[in-house]
Amino acid sequence: MPGPSSCPPSSSTPHRGRPAILGPLGRACFRHRRLTVITWIVGVACLITLWTRFGAPAQDSFTGSDPGQTLLNQHFRQQSGDTLTLAIRSNDPIGSRAVRTRVTSALTPFASAPHVTSVTSPYQAAGQISAHGHVAFAVIQFGVPSSEISNGEALTLMKDATSMSGHGVHFYLGGDVVDLAETPYGGPTQGVGVLAAAIVLLIAFGSLLAMGLPVLTAVLGIGAGLSLIALLGHVFPAPSFSPIIASMIGLGVGVDYALFILSRFREALHQGQDPESATVTAMSTAGRTVVIAGTTVIIGMLGLLVLRQSLLNGVAIAAAATVAMVMLGSLTLLPALLGFTGTRLAKPSRLRLPRWLGGRPARTPATHSADQPAGQPARRPAAERWAGVIQRRPLLAALLSTALILLLAAPALSMKLSMPDESSQARGTMGYASYATMAQGFGPGFDAPLIVAAALPSPTASTTRLAAAIAATPGVARVSPAQISHDGRAALMIAYPTTGEQDAATNALVNRIRTIVIPRATAGTGIRAYLTGPNAGNVSFANLVAQRLPWLIGVVVALSTLLLLVMFRSVTVAVKAALMNLLSISAAYGVLVAITQYGWLGHLFGFPEKMPVTTWVPIFLFVILFGLSMDYEVFLISRIRESYDATGDNAASVATGLARTARVITAAAAIMVVVFLSFVLGANVSVKQVGLGLAVAVFIDATVVRMVLVPAVMELLGPANWWLPRPLARILPKASPREGEPLADARPLVPATDVPADS
Repeated sequence: MPGPSSCPPSSSTPHRGRPAILGPLGRACFRHRRLTVITWIVGVACLITLWTRFGAPAQDSFTGSDPGQTLLNQHFRQQSGDTLTLAIRSNDPIGSRAVRTRVTSALTPFASAPHVTSVTSPYQAAGQISAHGHVAFAVIQFGVPSSEISNGEALTLMKDATSMSGHGVHFYLGGDVVDLAETPYGGPTQGVGVLAAAIVLLIAFGSLLAMGLPVLTAVLGIGAGLSLIALLGHVFPAPSFSPIIASMIGLGVGVDYALFILSRFREALHQGQDPESATVTAMSTAGRTVVIAGTTVIIGMLGLLVLRQSLLNGVAIAAAATVAMVMLGSLTLLPALLGFTGTRLAKPSRLRLPRWLGGRPARTPATHSADQPAGQPARRPAAERWAGVIQRRPLLAALLSTALILLLAAPALSMKLSMPDESSQARGTMGYASYATMAQGFGPGFDAPLIVAAALPSPTASTTRLAAAIAATPGVARVSPAQISHDGRAALMIAYPTTGEQDAATNALVNRIRTIVIPRATAGTGIRAYLTGPNAGNVSFANLVAQRLPWLIGVVVALSTLLLLVMFRSVTVAVKAALMNLLSISAAYGVLVAITQYGWLGHLFGFPEKMPVTTWVPIFLFVILFGLSMDYEVFLISRIRESYDATGDNAASVATGLARTARVITAAAAIMVVVFLSFVLGANVSVKQVGLGLAVAVFIDATVVRMVLVPAVMELLGPANWWLPRPLARILPKASPREGEPLADARPLVPATDVPADS
């Protein structure tokens, strides 16, 4: 028997009031709709203007505070900027007179390019011509970091390399600047996502007006959020992919949040309410769901602060700011826009979803009832009938759905993490051609150079012992001769591994050199040496993730569970939601590994080759998905709890809750999936991985989890779903989980006046 805190109240319990915030807010925005809309438009325009004039540049280094890079900046200023590698492949020997003349001539435009401080010819330095003599490289040194080199400059240099190629000699540029120019983080994917979301909304509502309101609200919210990202970048530096990640999340949740409110607004109109009252009803019910769901997403994103990594802090702030702005748009701009629609949204939709997706029949209720045989009850919604099927075999349904999710999650056990390099670029790109040429001439490890920066106690100090120790380390192909700074206080050398950047052996080599080889080689010499550079920094970042990821998971899960506990006043619901979210995320990890690492259907999703999962992708998938999964959980469980409070019938409440939310959850999930899949169309493989992982997780969450696992588990638990220990019942705030009045076409369980405000 459930305890007192879990028993449904008597129908005679009077309706208890609760503080009203969102309803009056919706009414104010509705009545002052012109002022609200103008304020939003002018505000977003001002933010965008500030963005274009004072926005902070992106920062893409995950190394954080790097003493090695600091040393290079102090003593090797000419080499502290970014570099490009000009790979040269010749049919004739590189050393021949004719090839030498062509190569020397080809280097001239690079030496005079903006921001270039030096060009090192393959004939000037040892080790820049391969052993077989048909591959060589030149080093183009910039005096500024890659973030200050525009795509236009990079494309000009690439055009120069292409124009110089021919007649047996080919030139290919490679480096971060080239990769960003060929595989940008952004592109047309945002427009495709907006179009896809609009199509789904049009199908769901059958109305251009109902389709346009959520899209407009989301777009304005995203515009405000992206502007804030650039302005906050002066305090919280963020990498180049922050806007694309933030817009991806903002578009998905923004359209969904507006969809929740718009659906309740239409329902209220169908019940006979006037537009203003319908707006207040929608804000008081679905608006509350939006606040809880949006807060959960923000909590998930801010969980990245646990990692204490500067650029990840910037991404967390950026995504949280965007979600906050689209949530604010749903709570203020949307009610104002509804004020201009009148009762037009109450008109029947010309396009309808199939009945099995929650669509309504074309006949009116009156016609339908006339056609029904006397005494025969109305046909139950498909979602309610489906819940009944699951509840008749709950244990079997729970076992089969869990087994399916675990099967999809199994590949995640072999997940490999690495930052993408040019070997993962699409064939035909100049970046991949540069990588392939250098790998042919110097081995795959040339793509993963390890820079050793050493502070010397005196100009006469020798680095021979250090260089010899690194060269003798298994996995090191060669070490370049040490360069001594002009003041004699620092030395620079480069070690090239025998394996590529995405090989696990390279990560192990970096850790071995940093923790064992360098300390032993410099002991007693007074030399302070550091392993630095992009590749060593990526390994350091991976180590940081491995150390602090458990804390991130713990904090996000704990805060989200606490939020649900306060909202639903049920330990079981809160814990169950957390566990099911973790299952959905694990399945997304598994599918992502199968497609990217195993190569299953990889070309279908635009992955040119098998590749590890990008180091930062699992982190973002976790924090984003844990928040997004709560959207449907809150929306569904709110309706189930509302029904349970009214009837005390657990099985009927689950069936009724599914019936009342199936249409909206179906449309919302479809929007999320198509928006996230649109980012698979982009060029950057890391963004592709994020989009694919999010789409898979949302699809699994909205189908297997919500349609099978939730009703099965809730049937097995029975009244224990609403278990709350007495000590917690006394200290938790009496927040109501009610989502408002039932749908117009739903069968009333008890008189509306008898439904209590909370449990």
